[in-house]
Amino acid sequence: MPRRWRRSGGIAHDFNNILTAIIGFGSLIQMDTDKADPRAHHLDEILRAADRAINLTRSLLTFGRKQVIEARPVNLNGIIRDVNEIIREVEKMLTRLLREDIELKTSLAEGNLMVMADRGLIQQVLMNLATNARDAMQGGGTLTIDTMAFEMDEAFDKTYGYGKAGEYALIMVSYSEPFSTTKEVGKGTGLGLSACYGIIKQHRGYINCYSEPGRGTTFRIYLPRIDAVEKEAKSVPPAPPLGGNETILLAEDDAQVRIVTRMTLETFGYEVIEAADGEEAIVRFMEHENEIKLIILDVIMPKMNGKDAYDEIRKLRPGAMALFTSGYPADVFHQEDVVENGFHFIAKPATPTELLRKVRGLLDG
Repeated sequence: MPRRWRRSGGIAHDFNNILTAIIGFGSLIQMDTDKADPRAHHLDEILRAADRAINLTRSLLTFGRKQVIEARPVNLNGIIRDVNEIIREVEKMLTRLLREDIELKTSLAEGNLMVMADRGLIQQVLMNLATNARDAMQGGGTLTIDTMAFEMDEAFDKTYGYGKAGEYALIMVSYSEPFSTTKEVGKGTGLGLSACYGIIKQHRGYINCYSEPGRGTTFRIYLPRIDAVEKEAKSVPPAPPLGGNETILLAEDDAQVRIVTRMTLETFGYEVIEAADGEEAIVRFMEHENEIKLIILDVIMPKMNGKDAYDEIRKLRPGAMALFTSGYPADVFHQEDVVENGFHFIAKPATPTELLRKVRGLLDG
């Protein structure tokens, strides 16, 4: 792994802490702002910009294969389950992304093309490829998205030098211009195709590109198929965030993140005891052991990390309940032995609503 991508984990951590503060404080103001207030629109735009920044960070981590994917059974065509309409949803978004001189065509295979996929990341791949197509077709043209079933055999590996035999869902993104890098200096992130490659590799799939003058460009994405899920997936609207009156120990070394997390919890009725590192968390727990119902611990902290602090706290109360959080990428907190042991975890940046739902779920569970 190149050194620059090893460094991306630390950069992402700092950036995610900053985004946590922006999203947290912005969301708290949004909760108290009337929809009719003209400033509500400004708040919406601030939070949308923060969301775009989150996607950029995910792209950095995905290329370094440090992003945790949330894979679920997904029907690429979206024919049976409207909750998994990846292609159809992308089609709607592309109508706003593409210019009027670019025609969008889709041709979806009949039947099920079930894969284990992170729906948002696959959508990101398709949007990145479509953006490249739009920029390449300055004089207009046609963008086509096709899906079909594909059986990869040993001959494929011998021909192309990669590929595991099996059943795949094939997505083809084609446009009528040869591929080239047309971005001017300072435009774009430079991570579009790199992110696509990283995302598909994380899904145990393959992506390649065919391009030549006069024949345009075709990207082919191969995702391993799974058996169709028997039961219908039902879309259940998320419950509104609920508060409580329990006492929570919050251990977080970043001052801004600690403040916005405390304010969020206190706004919804919780009592919060703060600690700036793992050692202080142990001291605060010893002082308030009978009151504390939940501990929120940043994984990486000075003096003592969250996992070690939790181990010490469990010596005092074996059944102590903890929620770990981190802005570091997956490989760092995996090394800290958090995820592998089934501990509860929420990644930064999380919205106040996400945090409140997680906290309430643990306390009620």
